Amino acid sequence: MPRQDIDITVPDLTGRRAVVTGASDGIGLGIATRLAAAGAEVVMPVRNPRKGEAAVASIRAQAPGANVSLRALDLSSLASVAELGETLLDEDRPIHLLVNNAGVMTPPGRQTTADGFELQFGTNHLGHFALVNHLLPLLRAGRARVTSQISVAANSNAIHWDDLNWERSYNGMRAYSQSKIAFGLFGLELDRRSRAADWGITSNLSHPGVAPTSLLAARPEVGRAKDTLGVRLIRALSARGIVVGTVHTAQLPALHAATSPEAVGGGFYGPSGTGHMGGGPAEQKLYSRLRGREDAQRIWRISEELAGVRSWGQSR
Repeated sequence: MPRQDIDITVPDLTGRRAVVTGASDGIGLGIATRLAAAGAEVVMPVRNPRKGEAAVASIRAQAPGANVSLRALDLSSLASVAELGETLLDEDRPIHLLVNNAGVMTPPGRQTTADGFELQFGTNHLGHFALVNHLLPLLRAGRARVTSQISVAANSNAIHWDDLNWERSYNGMRAYSQSKIAFGLFGLELDRRSRAADWGITSNLSHPGVAPTSLLAARPEVGRAKDTLGVRLIRALSARGIVVGTVHTAQLPALHAATSPEAVGGGFYGPSGTGHMGGGPAEQKLYSRLRGREDAQRIWRISEELAGVRSWGQSR
């Protein structure tokens, strides 16, 4: 079944500075390319310089004259996050858009970050939590929109409050869900705190649906030597236009959330197709696990302690 073309219009972003995590491939690369093509200056913090350089070349091939540059970042290291924060603060340039897109999914066995946190919780949530707090002065200066990429996995399982690092037991999918629930609660709490303290930041959430990205593909760096059965099935369905999306459609909800005048703080955006797995972007009903304000405040407090940052962007 041939697919119908699905796309959105990204407004003119000339004069805006955008930071996109996880932009060296997949959805993040697509997002960075579209932002650069719309005139934004795009900063790409990457862990792998070789992949980063290839991504920059790809963007410039598709958007000649694009203003795009790399910075070093390993979200699984709080020291690396702090170093990026210092680098961008030293540059003293307001940030107008921040897309928290990077993530890791279901390593075959429990792994930990450089700081001893379960890898998915430490990377997907705590790394981004610390990054936002380090960059808060620049986000406030730019009256930024912050879009945090969660997952359909945030609509199942729960936060393991009594064992956030899964030290007593480990289930990769449940730990992944936890990381995305925590991340979503953080994104919503960021918007509430911004409104209350007049930070000028608008924070919302997006999810890409289901698409054949690299999350479930071979990832030697997380101990996955070959593609999972899941990603092989998703590729087959995507190629036939059955239910799931494509890498292109998967980038659209975050692009909409980050750039559309219609996207609002506290909003949640994802694909509009069957099961919200593919299709064009639309506002979504907030998952039940993301609705508790007390849970959001609780994860914020815990994250401050674990990441060693305060909400005004200063290290402890």
